[in-house]
Amino acid sequence: MPWVPRRPNFWLFALLIWFGVLWILSSFDRPGIDRPSGDQFDKVEHFAYFFGGAILLTAYFFFKNPGAPTWRIIIPSVIVIMAGVGALDEFHQSFVPGRSGNDLFDWLADVAGGAAGAFTFKSIHRWFQ
Repeated sequence: MPWVPRRPNFWLFALLIWFGVLWILSSFDRPGIDRPSGDQFDKVEHFAYFFGGAILLTAYFFFKNPGAPTWRIIIPSVIVIMAGVGALDEFHQSFVPGRSGNDLFDWLADVAGGAAGAFTFKSIHRWFQ
């Protein structure tokens, strides 16, 4: 696809913006969002957000060497990095008034979204060559 940026720094910059937005979103209480007790829709939000972040990170690694991507290194690296970012996000939220942090199931949704994003990009990477 000719419209897809092929420079790794583009993807790294997009990932840094993604991380910044995550930090900002996690820094505030979520006023006006009244969810019933036990509502787990936030797990879908976690999954989706980390899915997007993993796409950006996988694209960054891919475009560093698009001719011979080393998927055995890229995929686990993306999953570990997304797991680390998810853990940092949960820890950060534990210090924000009105937020609950260190939620194992939120973190698992982050990791699952990260893994799904990495494998999704791997399955479609040929579109970008």
